[in-house]
Amino acid sequence: MGFSTNKGNKGLVSEINVTPLVDVMLVLLIIFMVTAPMMTQGLEVDLPETTARSLRQNEEPLVVTLDKDGKISLGKTEVILALLRQSLEKEYIKNKDQSIFLKADKQVPYGLVVSIMAEIKSAGFDKLGMITQPRHEKENGL
Repeated sequence: MGFSTNKGNKGLVSEINVTPLVDVMLVLLIIFMVTAPMMTQGLEVDLPETTARSLRQNEEPLVVTLDKDGKISLGKTEVILALLRQSLEKEYIKNKDQSIFLKADKQVPYGLVVSIMAEIKSAGFDKLGMITQPRHEKENGL
């Protein structure tokens, strides 16, 4: 605490000194500005296979398939990326509570998979699942 020489009377100053707080905030701001670009870079990761069991479904889900050549299929119909959202919106209008699954080959670039997921979400689907291969099927050569 400091003393004030206001009008010659000495008394306590009841104000909070915010200078140290501002200094700390500026230092933290600089640290975050320097480290934020480093956090956006990705690392190469070999993702594990799933060991979870399949979930039972009452209705036939809609499946979007993305093969290793980049061909996209909605159900059994092949579509191009530019028309995928329109096709998905038509399916969403038919049944708004329908589940949709994305079945992508593991050799497909991650960015393409994410763009397909974005198209599915922008069409209105909330229930999006990923189809994976269980570990025991891969070991048996199936």
